[in-house]
Amino acid sequence: MSELDRSQIQGHIESWVDPLLEQSLGSVGAVKSVGIEGKRVSVVIELPYACAHEHDALKRALSARVAETGADAEVEVQITQNIAAHSGQHKLPGLEGVRNIIAVASGKGGVGKSTTTTNLALALKAQGARVGVLDADIYGPSQGMMLGVPSGTRPQTAEEKYFLPVESLGVQVMSMSFLVDDNTPMVWRGPMVSGALQQLLNQTRWEDLDYLLIDMPPGTGDIQLTLSQRVPVSGAVIVTTPQDIALLDACKGIEMFRKVDIPVLGVIENMSTHICSNCGHEEAIFGSGGGDKLANEYQCELLGQMPLALAIREQADSGQPSVVADPDGPHAQRYLEIAAKLSARLAQRASQSSRIPNISIFGD
Repeated sequence: MSELDRSQIQGHIESWVDPLLEQSLGSVGAVKSVGIEGKRVSVVIELPYACAHEHDALKRALSARVAETGADAEVEVQITQNIAAHSGQHKLPGLEGVRNIIAVASGKGGVGKSTTTTNLALALKAQGARVGVLDADIYGPSQGMMLGVPSGTRPQTAEEKYFLPVESLGVQVMSMSFLVDDNTPMVWRGPMVSGALQQLLNQTRWEDLDYLLIDMPPGTGDIQLTLSQRVPVSGAVIVTTPQDIALLDACKGIEMFRKVDIPVLGVIENMSTHICSNCGHEEAIFGSGGGDKLANEYQCELLGQMPLALAIREQADSGQPSVVADPDGPHAQRYLEIAAKLSARLAQRASQSSRIPNISIFGD
């Protein structure tokens, strides 16, 4: 093959638009090399987001892209992922060992935010990212139980001043439930809760995380304000249900993040439909279209919709959430799709914000 052929093939590959990033591979610098050896084409792609489950489809798409040039060649595509650190609000100093912090929040309780956080963390891990979870719901911590951490587990310490996160199901996790007895209520006023969160944030030694998901308590109170003032949050995800009352509170959550300059990466509509465990009939018992309406109103994306299914609740309660309990099942597949979209939206936002606008000079 001639050099011209190689340039043509590389151009075709670079112009291919990634369906999740919604940008061409060339524009995000994802094409690292295109090599020609006889009738063999070798392509190396480095993606800026986590999507390990999408790699096979991407390889097929790029092989077809090479075939469009008329080249009669064997195509070998190698795909890697490199998740960069993205800046947060107010140029706050980051947490050591953490590249990106994502807050998972809801306007009100009872919408399945903690279950969503757990499965989202496991889905990001399954997509090839290193993930941690910080349980910031001081009054009602639940991440330890959902991630299968045995009751009574205590974190190890380092240098007599740092907590080492507990690792379970391949995810690093830190929670107030690891520091107190299970039945001990946190009868604390706001300043004490804020102080506890700061201690968990600043004294946990995370190890090389691509994403730290923070399971926020419901509402827009002390914890949310403390988080926005202390650490750079790369983005937030809002969990809601289709009900009007839940959407009303979700709006307040989005407005709060906007006021503290934290971008909302998207909305997850939980309990979107009810699936009958006997016949499989699916019905929108809480209404429909609420997540779409919320996302459209605030110019963000509906990342996905999860059903109200008995299996999701039972698996989370047993410490084996859907993504690990039934990785090939429909619920796990939905969480994997949401995780890839979320990771892509953060990478997309970073690439767009880093672009320098053109300066045009007009003569008098």
